[in-house]
Amino acid sequence: MSTSHAPRALSLAAAVLTGTVALYIALVALGNITDFGTNQAFVQHVLAMDTTFKDDDLMWRAITDKGLENTAYVAIIAWETVAALVLVAGTWFWVRRDNGRARRVSTYGLLMLVLLFGAGFIAIGGEWFAMWQSKTWNGLDAATRVLVLTGVALVVVQLPERSPAT
Repeated sequence: MSTSHAPRALSLAAAVLTGTVALYIALVALGNITDFGTNQAFVQHVLAMDTTFKDDDLMWRAITDKGLENTAYVAIIAWETVAALVLVAGTWFWVRRDNGRARRVSTYGLLMLVLLFGAGFIAIGGEWFAMWQSKTWNGLDAATRVLVLTGVALVVVQLPERSPAT
């Protein structure tokens, strides 16, 4: 490929990856909204730590108040929805070839997902609430998949465009 096509190819890759992540997280948010109870149960069990090893040294971390559990779940859905909207906007800017704005907006949306899936699900859910101990309510594999996809998209979005050789 000649260098004159490299910036367009990179922008296309960034647009496709941003759009893919946008579609995925929009579907996740829609699923959580339209099938509220399924993942509500997941969040409640993770926070309650009721399927972990129930080690007394860890169980003090459990949250069993239904109001707090539901608040956490609604906050997750709201975060997913906003991230999806930000990523849709980022994709739109890529399509319009407004690369500066596309890169900035895409970065914000992708970082929102790094926070949700990396800090939220893997670190807090996985370690603080010992989700890794549960055979039934363990979302670490799914969170890792999303984090990897998001990370790849973030790296591509951050790659510098090279100007064609003159």
